[in-house]
Amino acid sequence: MVTCVLSIGTAVPPTRLEQQQVRDLFVAQPDTSRLARRLIGAAFDASGIESRHTVLAEFSGGVPDTPSGIPVIDADGRLLSPSTGARNAEYVRQAPPLFAEAARAALRGAEVAVEQVTHVVTVSCTGMFAPGPDYRLVRDLGLPGSVERYHLGFVGCAAALPGLRTAARICAGDPTAVVLVVCGELCTLHFRVSDDPQQIVSSSVFADGAAAAVVSADPALRGRQWLELERFGTAITDQGETDMAWTVGDEGFDMTLSAEVPRIIGREIRGAMAGFLGDDVVDAWAVHPGGRSVLDRVESGLHLPAATLDASRRILREYGNMSSATILFILREFLHGAADAVGTPDAAAATDAPLRIATLAFGPGLTVESALLTRRTPERA
Repeated sequence: MVTCVLSIGTAVPPTRLEQQQVRDLFVAQPDTSRLARRLIGAAFDASGIESRHTVLAEFSGGVPDTPSGIPVIDADGRLLSPSTGARNAEYVRQAPPLFAEAARAALRGAEVAVEQVTHVVTVSCTGMFAPGPDYRLVRDLGLPGSVERYHLGFVGCAAALPGLRTAARICAGDPTAVVLVVCGELCTLHFRVSDDPQQIVSSSVFADGAAAAVVSADPALRGRQWLELERFGTAITDQGETDMAWTVGDEGFDMTLSAEVPRIIGREIRGAMAGFLGDDVVDAWAVHPGGRSVLDRVESGLHLPAATLDASRRILREYGNMSSATILFILREFLHGAADAVGTPDAAAATDAPLRIATLAFGPGLTVESALLTRRTPERA
């Protein structure tokens, strides 16, 4: 019996930031060196991002109608640096509603009632508390108290695929299971002013958002289209353990994201995919947009035709890098049959045609997580 993603729902905070606006805010900080200002301009302008969302409404300028619970910007426009405890307290306050919003959207899309959910898998790396997001989803959605709960924490940008893999393993053991997988990240809670090039890059790409998937092997639950979860793969690159890391600091979580990351991915991706795909032919690619340079390196490393990664580039441009949630935003484009998500004009772009999708995401390690999915409809099942 094949396990499928029945629906994907997404949610973002209401505050939308223009990339140029955020760039100018960081450049204008009084303690920023001239070199840092040049680095900020270069990083923000080369990001491939036009807009993104944040739970910190103060970033949008002026006095927000709903202020955040931590000090963000003072009266002189100076960015403040709250403690890790204060930032995490804001995560506890603002993350659960975003998890719930994405989950409700996914359940509506799948036409699955809350009492049908048997398992919950939550994913996040931008905050922590217990009882955590998995518990809060049960309470906030009114799920049965008997729902089994699992949480994947601090796995990074690649974590949605292990989340789906966990759901697939659950369904393999229990074909009647209905698993709700929810990824939620509040990356902007950890923004800070810094002359460190790695922190500057982090501030230029990361954003807030949540995405949820309803997963089941029950054919009776399939709707107009679904994504079959064929198989998963994991590869640890020979280099990169110190080039991408995520640690807890005194003033928020510290992101290590060196300039070597895109180069390592470019060197390693062809071997990783050869080992995972073998002779399989795919029609489309869903690639986590860690940044524009990451997508460029994947495209060149795999010799992909131009426009193949259009869906990934579009999500990056409109939402930024929402860490673990981002790849589900991209897969939602394919699930709902957007012809331009495929990036090629052939018959595979038709809504009712089977579409094999190679899916990639990258996390600390440097780890490459991959999945092979097939979009199907009742006519082509």
